[in-house]
Amino acid sequence: LTHSIEVSQIARTISRTLSIDEDLSETIALAHDLGHTPFGHAGEDALNEVTEKWGGFDHNAQTLKILTDLEHRYADFNGLNLTWETLEGIIKHNGPLKDIYDEQNNRSKIILAFNDLYNLKLNTFPSLEAQVASLADDIAYNNHDIDDGLRAKLFTIKDLMDIPLVGSIVHEVINLYGKNIEKSRLYNEIVRRTINQMVVDLINETKLRINELKIENVEDIRNSDSMISSFSEELSKDNLVLKEFLFNNMYKHPFVNEMTNSAKIIIKDLFNVFLNDHNLLPEEWNEKISSDNNKNVLVISDYLSGMTDRYALKKHKLLCFNNKIQYDY
Repeated sequence: LTHSIEVSQIARTISRTLSIDEDLSETIALAHDLGHTPFGHAGEDALNEVTEKWGGFDHNAQTLKILTDLEHRYADFNGLNLTWETLEGIIKHNGPLKDIYDEQNNRSKIILAFNDLYNLKLNTFPSLEAQVASLADDIAYNNHDIDDGLRAKLFTIKDLMDIPLVGSIVHEVINLYGKNIEKSRLYNEIVRRTINQMVVDLINETKLRINELKIENVEDIRNSDSMISSFSEELSKDNLVLKEFLFNNMYKHPFVNEMTNSAKIIIKDLFNVFLNDHNLLPEEWNEKISSDNNKNVLVISDYLSGMTDRYALKKHKLLCFNNKIQYDY
């Protein structure tokens, strides 16, 4: 939730400066991760693993399913009352989905089933608002992880000093405020300036591409050969180095690995408990169970993906500690 709010704030700032639709960028940013399982990517990997032989799980496709089917807010139809541009931007925010027609998994089935009703032009690039939301996601993700990594002491300020993009900002902040600045202020100032530098670079590069390619309307953007909204070549390279640093020093840190493995176990345990005893599902979900095991797996996946971290932990404690768990994958 915090991440999605941060993405939306950054996306609105960029969109306002570029004079594009702020509301569309914000909506895409707020909705883009709704399909995530508890425990983020770790939970998604676990749920995809246990459902692989039934078509697997993908959080982007699940987001579309939530927004167009699983949410029941209106008497006349399932899903939310969102515009075509919103749904197109959400499902294509990372670019065209040209490979989806050749795949036989739940990701393809969910997206193609909706696409048959409302053509999302899957082969084309998304709107500029969607592209901005996607890159705002990248900015928020990396900078939040810098902040988390420093506060959790997974790496230090000294470790960041030789990393492109962030390193120069660390030196700049220390030169301005000295080494005695309190750590929380130091971390905030580094992250704030890093976000600003990435946002400014993105805005400048996007304006440059719009002018060079003579973009006049949204169809020019959809039919282009590449993303219009982008970082500069130099910052893109620096961002890859930063991602590699975070991967090695944070995501693969023993403490983080321990938490990741625990999260995966919780999701796998819950899936198998519900798969082997449908009566443990809440009544409204148990009513969806049928004689078709493939559909039942989807029901369980939908239920699990809608859990919060705390609810998943609560259910795991309640259902799994006193049950002998059978694994059927």
